[in-house]
Amino acid sequence: MSTIIMPEPDLAILDRRDEIIAALERALPENNVISELAETIAYECDGLSAYRCPPLAVVLPRNTQEVAAIMRTCYELGVPVVPRGAGTSLAGGALPTADSIILGTARLNQHLDIDIPNRFIRVQTGVTNLSVTGAVEDQNFFYAPDPSSQLACAIAGNIAMNSGGAHCLKYGVTTNNLMGVTLVQADGEIITLGGEHLDTDGYDLLGLICGSEGQLGIVTEAVLRILPKPEGARPILIGFDEPETAGQCVADIIKSGILPVAIEYMDRLIIQVTDKFSGAGYPDVEALLIVEVEGSEAEIDQQLEKISAIANKLNPAALRQSHSEEESAMIWKGRKSAFGAVGQLNDYMCLDGTVPVSKLSDVLKAIGELSKKHDMQVGNVFHAGDGNMHPLILYDANKLGDLERAEAFGADILRLCVEVGGCLTGEHGVGIEKRDLMGVQYTGTDLEAQMSVKDCFDPNWLLNPAKVFPLALSAARRNRAVRP
Repeated sequence: MSTIIMPEPDLAILDRRDEIIAALERALPENNVISELAETIAYECDGLSAYRCPPLAVVLPRNTQEVAAIMRTCYELGVPVVPRGAGTSLAGGALPTADSIILGTARLNQHLDIDIPNRFIRVQTGVTNLSVTGAVEDQNFFYAPDPSSQLACAIAGNIAMNSGGAHCLKYGVTTNNLMGVTLVQADGEIITLGGEHLDTDGYDLLGLICGSEGQLGIVTEAVLRILPKPEGARPILIGFDEPETAGQCVADIIKSGILPVAIEYMDRLIIQVTDKFSGAGYPDVEALLIVEVEGSEAEIDQQLEKISAIANKLNPAALRQSHSEEESAMIWKGRKSAFGAVGQLNDYMCLDGTVPVSKLSDVLKAIGELSKKHDMQVGNVFHAGDGNMHPLILYDANKLGDLERAEAFGADILRLCVEVGGCLTGEHGVGIEKRDLMGVQYTGTDLEAQMSVKDCFDPNWLLNPAKVFPLALSAARRNRAVRP
């Protein structure tokens, strides 16, 4: 049995199931509520599929007003609400409880406004990440955050988890590219934060919402910053026979003052499986870096020359520049397909700890030692430029005790990240995966301050239950709200 525990459902809510479903059906147009078990099972888990629980019901609104109607109904009836984008969360961020409803954003799928002169696009938050760039690329613009799941993941989830991606080294993560949101609060009130401008006065409530993991409200619309496409971009592959040397190369590149648009890392296991999966043509090495720079052809050549010189001081086993758009696309195809490719080997748990770049070499060595200690295979693929690590721990879901061993291994890696000056998450969020490790990074006073913020936005603790905060603390808060 997993060591990650979900709370027992509120029997009083389950006893009122028919009443709750009927109230939701009255609040919404026809065919927006899913309540049959055979259909709700499709929503029982997200990308962290080791943990599953069918919800009480699923609602699929089409606009902000319908979301507000749902929230008012649930607030009045005391029903927990779990917001769900595309369900690609790797931290269990959209895992329901048996007494909660799923509020899905799949039908919030409209691009509402594009303003090229002022460099923004307004969207409903159920649109996919990649579709944002698709809406503006014919005018030579793009949306910068690019998580590996960008073909499927929704802007709603990107905002909830403050997602990044391979190119966040230069362009930042979601919070750096988010200008405004329309937020439906726990009681159904609609508010607007930020807007169609680069900054706003007063408290930075927009910064508070981005990365809040659905704990503070439901974001239904977003104003996103769009950028002119660079003149050109080109990656270079750098292979090493020692993982620690690859980590040193990353630190040396950052220390030199060069700012690549991306620095990605893959170890031997990931190199082999992604190469077979994608046909990318990667070299046979222990560790591989993909370093991409952009600008004019002269700027690209100059930057790649400097990066090559830095790498050559460390005696790389392979050094290869891309010389065409087709070759560049193939290099990135391999990296972008890593998670899917590893899924052909076994079940896996994908972590998300972040460490100082200067500590990459030490952490990679320590992860190797932990792999031997736990006797479990791990593949490393991550955004090396900002130290956002994604160890993939392989396990067999059908083998008794394997999931628990993977959880213990993962917890040790995350503790290691904090010990070296990093943090528990870079872009996947806390969800259920890391909630009971929050005490490793934060003191009791820190957690109390964070929960006090939730008290203000969600006094009844109905939003996204059993996530982010250690279960005992959040359960006590919920009980206090229900039975003051």
